[in-house]
Amino acid sequence: MAYHYSDDRIKQLAQVCEANGSIDKDLYTKFDVKRGLRDLSGAGVLTGLTDICEIRQNKIVDGKPVPTDGKLFYRGINVEDIISGCIADNRFGFEETIYLLLFSKLPNEQEYKDFVKLLSDCRVLPKHFVRDVIMKASSKDMMNSLARSVLTLASYDQNAMDTSIENVLRQCLQIISVFPLLSVYSYHAYNHYTKGESLYIHNPDKNISTAELLLKTLRPDQQYTALEAQVLDLSLILHAEHGGGNNSTFTTCVVTSSGTDTYSAIAAALCSLKGPKHGGANKKVMGMMKDIKKNVKDWKDDDEVRAYLEKIVDKQAYDKAGLIYGIGHAVYSISDPRARVFKGFVEQLAREKGKMKEYNLYAKIEKLAPEVIAQKRKMYKGVSANVDFYSGFVYKILGLPPELYTPIFAVARIAGWSAHRLEELMNVSKIIRPAYMSISEEKPYTNMIDR
Repeated sequence: MAYHYSDDRIKQLAQVCEANGSIDKDLYTKFDVKRGLRDLSGAGVLTGLTDICEIRQNKIVDGKPVPTDGKLFYRGINVEDIISGCIADNRFGFEETIYLLLFSKLPNEQEYKDFVKLLSDCRVLPKHFVRDVIMKASSKDMMNSLARSVLTLASYDQNAMDTSIENVLRQCLQIISVFPLLSVYSYHAYNHYTKGESLYIHNPDKNISTAELLLKTLRPDQQYTALEAQVLDLSLILHAEHGGGNNSTFTTCVVTSSGTDTYSAIAAALCSLKGPKHGGANKKVMGMMKDIKKNVKDWKDDDEVRAYLEKIVDKQAYDKAGLIYGIGHAVYSISDPRARVFKGFVEQLAREKGKMKEYNLYAKIEKLAPEVIAQKRKMYKGVSANVDFYSGFVYKILGLPPELYTPIFAVARIAGWSAHRLEELMNVSKIIRPAYMSISEEKPYTNMIDR
C-alpha cells in the first residue's frame, strides 16, 4: 500500500509537536518520578510478585546490598545447573526449561518424553496458513510478521477469548510450538519476494529439538553439526526467561491484566521485544562490531581498540549515540550470568568455525569497555558484558541471517511470557494502571475566530 502525503507538511507538524510537547526534565526530579520505573541507582520499582524467575545481582553484607557476580534462577534452580545437567546427559535442554517455567518443577523422564511429544504434535500450522498469511504479505521486519501471524492465529481458534487456565495453557503450548516455523517461514518469504532468492519451505520434523528445528528449516540443505545445535539450544535456555520486570514480560503482564486474549498479549510482547533497547540489542552490537572492525587496524592493540571505544562513548563514532552496545545491563553490574555461561561455548564454536581472531576482539572489548565507560561516565553501578554482546556473534557464526536474531530471542522468551501470563491470570485480578501526574495548567477555550 502506498502512502501519499506532503513531506513538508508532516515536517511542519512534527516541529509543532516537538515545540509544544516537551516536559521540563527538572520536573521529573522535583516530583520524584521514577522514569523507566527505576530509581537513581537503577533498581526497579516493585510492581508485582513472581515465583517464576529470580535475578540475583548482590548479597547483603552488614545489612547493605553489595554487588556480586550475577545469578539467574528459574523456579529457584540456578540456570547454570540446568545447563550443566543437560550437557552431562548429552541432551537438549530448552524443552525441559519450558516445562520447568510453566509447571514449577523439573520433569521426570516420562513427563519429559510426554511433554516433548506434546510440543511436537503441536508443530502444525492451519491449512494454507503459510500461503495465505505469511507468503502473501512478506515483510523485511520479521518481528512485525511474527506479531501479525500470532494475531491471525486467533482467527483459527474457536475459543480465542477464553481465559480459563486450561485454555490459555493450550494456546501457549501451541504458540510455543509454532514460533520457530512462523519465524523461519517469514524469513524465507522475505528472502524470496523481497531479495529475489530461492524459496525453501521445509516441513517440520517432529522428532527433533527446537534448536535443531530452527537450523533444519532455515538451511536449504537442512544440515547442521551437533555443536551448532547445542550452542543454539544453550542460547534458547538462557533467553527463555528473565524476571517479570523486563520490558516485554512486563508488557505481557500489563496486557494480560486487562482481560484480553492470549494472542493479543503475545503480540504486544513481540512489539516490545523488537525494540533496539530490548531484544533488538544484539543487532546493534553486530552493527557496532562491524564499524569497529572497519576502523581499528590492529585488533590486537589494546591502545588502538581503547581509543576507538572512547570515540564511541564520546559520540564521535559509530551511530554517535555514546553507547557501547552489549556492555551494561539494567540489573547486573559485576557480571551477567548468561554472558558468563555463554562465553565458553562461544569460544568452542568460534574455534570450530575458524573465527578465533574475531572472538579475541570481542573478548578484548569485553575487558576494555567497562574501563572506558567508568572513565567517561558517572556510574551508579558497575557494567559488564550482557548476553546480547555475544549472542549476535554466535548467530553470525551459525550463519543465521540478522533478520532472525530478534525472532530467535522471541522463540526462547515465549516460554517466559507464557509462564507470566498464566501466573498473572491465577493470582492477580486488578488491571495494572500506574499513576501519571499532570503538569498541565488549566486554560480557557478560545473560539477559532479568536485564535
